[in-house]
Amino acid sequence: MIIDVPVDIARDAAREAAINELAKSIYPKESWWDRLLRGVQEWIADLIDAASGLPGGWFSIVMLALLIVAVAIPVLSMARRATRSRAGTAGELFGARARTAAEHRAAAEACAAQGRWAEAIRERLRAIARDLEDRALLDRVPGRTADELAADAGRMLPDLADELAAAARLFDDVTYGDLPGTPEGYRSMAELDDRLRRARPVLSGAPA
Repeated sequence: MIIDVPVDIARDAAREAAINELAKSIYPKESWWDRLLRGVQEWIADLIDAASGLPGGWFSIVMLALLIVAVAIPVLSMARRATRSRAGTAGELFGARARTAAEHRAAAEACAAQGRWAEAIRERLRAIARDLEDRALLDRVPGRTADELAADAGRMLPDLADELAAAARLFDDVTYGDLPGTPEGYRSMAELDDRLRRARPVLSGAPA
């Protein structure tokens, strides 16, 4: 074990080193994970301040801070993935209360009128999914994800498969990717909904 290593790290430099290391976070911007991370950063900084008078020198303090970071980041990352997984299995497409396709469309239009584009996009894709189920083009599958909807519907309506996949990505982006909805995104979702309502499935073995 190495002891009595002469290390001359100023107090401010040690504080900055710890915070810079924590700043290498993998979490997306403007999320509650960032707020949690900032809290951890402040806690580490306070730890450095409090420990400045303890024996062992700044080398021990910096190594302790880096050890905490090394342990905390994987734990928080696993917790984040688990949270997203639970959110998906709880019903990525539909909420707790069952709604008709018409109700989802009305909710989407109401959100769009208020400029709440992310919510409007989510409600419009839910209208698409419910309409396809009501027309018996899709089975009702609890917990179906947006990607699964696009894959299942794309097999029945291959001419619209690419647009369905794009709609699923847009839904995921505004729901889990912390991206804002846009009027253009909602308009593309609404146009897809209108096209799907007029579309007819391609039967197995029949020409497209």
